[in-house]
Amino acid sequence: MGTLLVIMVLVTAEVAAKDDAFRIGGVVALSGTYGVIGEETRKGAELAIEVRGGKVLGVPIQAIWEDSETKPQIAVQKATIVISKGAHMLLGATASGETLAVMKQAELRKIPMLVTVSADDDVTGKLRNRYTFRTSNDAASEVKMIIEYLRQSKYKKIYGVAADYGTTRDMLAAVKAGLEKDATYVGEDFPPFGSKDYAIIINRIVSSGADAAVIITGGSDSITFMKQSEEIKLREKVKFVGAILSDEALAKAAGPGSLGSMSAVRYHFSLDTPANKDFVARFKAKYGEYPTPFAGETYDGLSWWLDMVEKTGVWDREKWIDAFETSVRENSLEGRKIMRACDHQAQQIGIFAETVKGQAPLPEYTMKIRRVFKAEEIARPCP
Repeated sequence: MGTLLVIMVLVTAEVAAKDDAFRIGGVVALSGTYGVIGEETRKGAELAIEVRGGKVLGVPIQAIWEDSETKPQIAVQKATIVISKGAHMLLGATASGETLAVMKQAELRKIPMLVTVSADDDVTGKLRNRYTFRTSNDAASEVKMIIEYLRQSKYKKIYGVAADYGTTRDMLAAVKAGLEKDATYVGEDFPPFGSKDYAIIINRIVSSGADAAVIITGGSDSITFMKQSEEIKLREKVKFVGAILSDEALAKAAGPGSLGSMSAVRYHFSLDTPANKDFVARFKAKYGEYPTPFAGETYDGLSWWLDMVEKTGVWDREKWIDAFETSVRENSLEGRKIMRACDHQAQQIGIFAETVKGQAPLPEYTMKIRRVFKAEEIARPCP
């Protein structure tokens, strides 16, 4: 009887571990400064689920979405909610501060977390943990692209603008240090996160005599800056250069003020790979528009993760992690991606593009790729 009881307990535990659905806890900014980015993240995730028939490990995939409001404290609260609803993994967050906060919950609860937007180096750097993976570029790679572009350009007087936020401040400082021998730094400003008025900063840029401005903001901050700068046609006097400064969605909202801006972008719909062509066609059919970098990176990263979960064939989070951290994505939207076991950072190409006037059927404002960096050119050394 005792042996039979043990067997019954073990069988019950095995069945309970399987579950009736695979739950993805999506904690992203659907409002606030990065709300536009969170919406694109959700679109990419939804299509990734749809393309695989809505299933993994033989059960339906259920996405549970919660709005982080672009606030770290709220993000942690929302992560707790999706975990309480039985999330088998976390997707997000959007701003780096949110992501770093939620990562702690992932580690504490031993729940895999997939990052497809946040760029802070600490995510896969000094604060990395076993349960968190990033499948998009990190801040260090984007900084390298900005520095390389400015080194090869004619711009020698640089003004810096970064949101008053840890990640963006660090990125601007790295750009400044990297250009020390190549250009003169003529000023800098750190407007509050979610700033609504850039008039004073725009006047300072004009007065400084800068011929280029490194703008590291993002989301609605980038939109507001470019909109307000267009009132004095600043883009005709000063070249805007940044990381996620512009893409098709941001440029559409910013209007002509975005034209000519140079930006590191983490994905682009014009990439000539079979996987990307298929994705773009599916995305346009579903949403009636071209995918943004955030939609593309999330689709790519989540598809990769779900494929590896399926490959294990088991309901075991630790085995999912073991499989993913040594995987290679040969058919990524961007070509070949390698997941580095040393830090859980995907090694991949870097894209630097310019906002130009699009010709039909392209969006009115579209990103023209000016340079593709090889993965080894921009990758950080393993820690």
